[in-house]
Amino acid sequence: MRLFRKIRKKLLISGKIKNYVIYALGEILLIVIGVLIAWKINNLNELRKNRIVEVKIYESLNEELNSNLVLLDSSIASYTKNREAIEATIDLIMTEQQNELGTDEKNTIINVDYKPTQLHTGAINSVNTTNKFEFIEGVLLKNLIAAYPNELDNFENQEAKIKNIIVNRLQPAIEKYVSLIDILTKREFNLNKLQTFSVESNYAQLLQSREYQNCLVDRLLQTEIQLTNAKNLREKTKIMAFQLHKELTN
Repeated sequence: MRLFRKIRKKLLISGKIKNYVIYALGEILLIVIGVLIAWKINNLNELRKNRIVEVKIYESLNEELNSNLVLLDSSIASYTKNREAIEATIDLIMTEQQNELGTDEKNTIINVDYKPTQLHTGAINSVNTTNKFEFIEGVLLKNLIAAYPNELDNFENQEAKIKNIIVNRLQPAIEKYVSLIDILTKREFNLNKLQTFSVESNYAQLLQSREYQNCLVDRLLQTEIQLTNAKNLREKTKIMAFQLHKELTN
């Protein structure tokens, strides 16, 4: 800067006003160019930092979504199996041979086979409730991420309905007619002692119970709804995972 001042001073002393003006304009132009270059470098650094954060967010989401896909595939298989078991029990109710039930049929009647599906929500909730959402670039991906928590809530609410039917209605209805000791295996207790102390179960009366029948039908309906929910959620999860993969490979 001292050099520039000396040059300007010499030009003024020499009386070369035109040259001085041209030089001054050139000096201003150099300063502007320098500022623009510095701004550009700073902007590129910010973009690089933002991209690093963005990629980390995508990787976290991608890992969570892939885990959910595995869980959803498992839940779809489980809901399908449950639906078939419930339908088989309803078929037993419609038959006239309820006093001649085999062991497999009895097991089908009392086996509620309930295992709740717990989907992962940490990464998606973190993005939607913090400033991480601002780092997402794609409009479609943003919309999918914003809508996903509602889909998860619907899934969890339906899961809670099924749990309520099984725990608070179906199991108590079964226990009125079936001794829980019937469910124990021969490895746990001596079979003769089991037969001596157990109260005889009445599967025929259980099947004829209106309370049991209503619970069974309600569970079937709610399971079919959840099966549809699981399939729809799996498709939306696949779409999100695909979009994330595209962003990660760009």
